[in-house]
Amino acid sequence: MNVITKTVQLPDGRTISIETGKVAKQADGAAVLRMGNTVLLATVCAAKEAVPGTDFMPLQVDYREQYSAAGRYPGGFTKREGKANDDEILTSRLVDRVLRPLFPSDYHCEVYVQVMLLSADSVDQPDALAGFAASAALAASDIPIEHPTSEVRVARINGEYVIDPTFEQMKEADMDLMVGATKDNIMMVEGEMDEVSEQDLIGALKAAHEAIKPMCEMQEELSKACGTDVKREYDDEINDEELREQVRKETYDACYAEAQSGDNDKKHREETYEKIKADFTEAYDAAHTDLSEDDLEEKHAEIDRYFADVQRDSMRRSVLDTGKRMDGRATDEIRPIWCEVDTLPMPHGSALFQRGETMSLSTCTLGTKMDEKMVDNVLEKSYQRFLLHYNFPPFCTGEAKAQRGVGRREIGHGHLAWRALKGQIPADFPYTVRLVSQILESNGSSSMATVCAGTLALMDAGVPMKKPVSGIAMGLIKNPGEDKYAVLSDILGDEDHLGDMDFKTTGTRDGLTATQMDIKCDGLSYEILEKALAQAKAGREHILGEMMKTIDHPREDYKPHVPRIEAFEIPKEFIGAVIGPGGKIIQGMQEETGATITIDEEDGVGKIQVSAPNKDSIDAAVAKIRAIVAIPEVGEIYEAKVVSIMPYGCFVEFMPSKEGLLHISEISWNRLESVEDAGIKEGDKIQVKLLEIDEKTGKFRLSHKVLTEKPEGWEERSARRPRREDGERRPRRPHRDED
Repeated sequence: MNVITKTVQLPDGRTISIETGKVAKQADGAAVLRMGNTVLLATVCAAKEAVPGTDFMPLQVDYREQYSAAGRYPGGFTKREGKANDDEILTSRLVDRVLRPLFPSDYHCEVYVQVMLLSADSVDQPDALAGFAASAALAASDIPIEHPTSEVRVARINGEYVIDPTFEQMKEADMDLMVGATKDNIMMVEGEMDEVSEQDLIGALKAAHEAIKPMCEMQEELSKACGTDVKREYDDEINDEELREQVRKETYDACYAEAQSGDNDKKHREETYEKIKADFTEAYDAAHTDLSEDDLEEKHAEIDRYFADVQRDSMRRSVLDTGKRMDGRATDEIRPIWCEVDTLPMPHGSALFQRGETMSLSTCTLGTKMDEKMVDNVLEKSYQRFLLHYNFPPFCTGEAKAQRGVGRREIGHGHLAWRALKGQIPADFPYTVRLVSQILESNGSSSMATVCAGTLALMDAGVPMKKPVSGIAMGLIKNPGEDKYAVLSDILGDEDHLGDMDFKTTGTRDGLTATQMDIKCDGLSYEILEKALAQAKAGREHILGEMMKTIDHPREDYKPHVPRIEAFEIPKEFIGAVIGPGGKIIQGMQEETGATITIDEEDGVGKIQVSAPNKDSIDAAVAKIRAIVAIPEVGEIYEAKVVSIMPYGCFVEFMPSKEGLLHISEISWNRLESVEDAGIKEGDKIQVKLLEIDEKTGKFRLSHKVLTEKPEGWEERSARRPRREDGERRPRRPHRDED
């Protein structure tokens, strides 16, 4: 067993170790990462040959957390891990986005990267370590990849940048970023912020990159120690350089002309490019009648690949040479924007947002505390009161296919929009909020359209947002070895596909709230990043201005069909009284009033929410709860219910869960032989006055007669017989022994 271990130190002195050669030795590469008591296993396997006809990188990254890692049982009937949850999918996407651009462009073998969380102590955050573990497994394999990478989480805590902070430290953070990079270049960024400046973001990226560099150097040492610094040979593409040059020579001018035409119709551009390619293919077939059908099919696949390169190069050249984009815009120009609110009659809030050929229909639904989403992951159990779901149906891009379940892309885009908006929902807002974004048209940056439409829908619903949020996607054109570059505002789908960067930023007028960046090129300088951020800020402010023309502040009141909620607090000791034995009291109040009542203990108090479709139901429920928690006051008059009758009086409930004895002598000014003589029976309502609360026993002294008029001539009986007027004592009764 040839076990190799390497370690790297974080800026705060903590260490991360990478071990290979001990476990999972039949995989092409495997690495065990340890940080404190957190342990991850990353493995990688690659097919020996590419599937015929594959012209892309078939990479699959799967990050999974084992409940046993934290000494917990999974929930559910089967008591075992099921399909990946949202957090696992999001972590998988982060790793994928860093690794994918680093595989050779002509490598098409299937590659599977699996990262498993084996041990976790709820101190260190494992998702920040998954990318490092995956890259280390690749470094320990002979699978071809151009550079080792790593990922770190960087947070700003009390003004200081902290690398891979603990769960406890994150409670004080105002910035949470995941950064993936090689030794030389940042490749991926994703995170959320509390309205920070662009310079603060740049500072965080620099801190993260400095921490990543030694991790990459350590992996280079690991590869040499494993003997995997020389990667396997492959031959996944058959290329005809003569045909490549012919395609370029005969189609480049037409493609460049289309890129310069200013055609802002996506479908028409697609049709134009298809015709250019079809005309070339037809001419080629006519000139090569000697080739068999199989040979022609093979050549057609090559033509498709070479034409895609021509299309890419001509578009990029057009932008760099003239500053003119495919749809005719300048590099910093935003597409036309159109907005509408109150689009649908029944959702609690709705909005349409269109930018160019991208449109989002967003709806807002307001619910109660019972509608919260429970998060029950390996290392987290919590509740979310703000939800955002993003849907991308095939028709939005004109595809003729069925819509299946929610994919990883939908989860990732929805999460970014959720991060952008969640900080603007007030913490004391009593409702659970759900936004749903339906993408109706798509040609670039549908996630940013979701942020804009979501803001409008929230304001239409009357949600008191702290500040409105807008978002924009930025692109980059930069050819290798060329100083000239172009930063593009509000990119099209083609500019995302053919360009070098997809940099999304969201924010208010006062700062950034979320970001996501993918880089496809080498040599992205901080100068370019600063220019992109400044241009993005101007674009976001323009978009926000257009949005505010439609609605500039949240509605003053909710729509009539929105359930009403009243929230208040009660002393902790009354929680049990409100709930009652087995929930009897609270269930009874819900049945009687038609309201929904929830109660939780937080921060040493009972927090109550009462919701109902109308105000009368809420008022009735609130009155009942306040009656339960009210403290009886001497001198107050209460309407009491007779609960039982005794020979010496009757017991009455004058407040919820508060009973006292109404003595027979306190019922009437007249002498009564029994309670029934007063016409009182069980279930009757009677007014009583609280005369006294016994300090020792806590018993209540009640009276009804004091609320009635005294009869004429009534004389108060003395508690003891008066003495004789002569002052002498009455004769003492003789003792029995004296008789």
